[in-house]
Amino acid sequence: MKVVILAGGFGTRLGEDAVAIPKPMVEIGGYPILWHILKGYAAQGFDEFVLALGHKADVVKRHFLDYDRLAGDIVIDLRDGKVAYRRQATEHWRVHLIDTGRDTLTGGRIRRLRPTIGGETFMLTYGDGVSNVPIHELLAFHRARGRLATITVVRPPARFGGVVFDAAEENVLGFAEKLQVNEGWINGGFMVLEPGIFDYLAGDADVLEVDLLERLAQIGQLAAFRHEGFWQCMDTPRDRQLLERLWAEGHAPWRVW
Repeated sequence: MKVVILAGGFGTRLGEDAVAIPKPMVEIGGYPILWHILKGYAAQGFDEFVLALGHKADVVKRHFLDYDRLAGDIVIDLRDGKVAYRRQATEHWRVHLIDTGRDTLTGGRIRRLRPTIGGETFMLTYGDGVSNVPIHELLAFHRARGRLATITVVRPPARFGGVVFDAAEENVLGFAEKLQVNEGWINGGFMVLEPGIFDYLAGDADVLEVDLLERLAQIGQLAAFRHEGFWQCMDTPRDRQLLERLWAEGHAPWRVW
């Protein structure tokens, strides 16, 4: 089953971190967040990816063209110019790099992928969010509901951390990490879609959330898989710093490989 990743965003809210590169190529722990997403899917048995490229598509293409060569050791014989590659990368991924247009909107990007996806069920997620969503459970849920699409709904992280204190003595006991809020759900990505969704997409100006998901919801063809575990998008420099810290400390909940 193919996994579609929306990887054409500008990442304007990330500031200078995403000026020269597309948002999915911004690094966490020395690896693009796109790499983290692909690793998570592949660890659960889904290793064929379709990347919907747009802004600075060439950066993503070069990354994968050089992936094997630069991941291993290289021996260069300067006498004759021969190059030998040793200990090449061990990723067993098949990656389709599809340029879906610089200014095409999210729904339009998916529509342009129809020839690549064909008539099969496929996965879809954004190129800027990581999670420990159990993909096989998500797929089983989708199949059991029999809808055209299923989205994973998550509780968004709280904006600020909390203070733990003794109300009686007014002494601060410590500080709590930013936790997921107790109320409300949002679309966290990690979707499963049937090929019938293409009938609801008209052109490049279509927006995934409005022109597809809202329309499917109106006709009872959109299911919601609730995920209570970890989820975090990388929307701002603050988000990136959080993910960097979790990775550096060895406590990255999305690392399921």
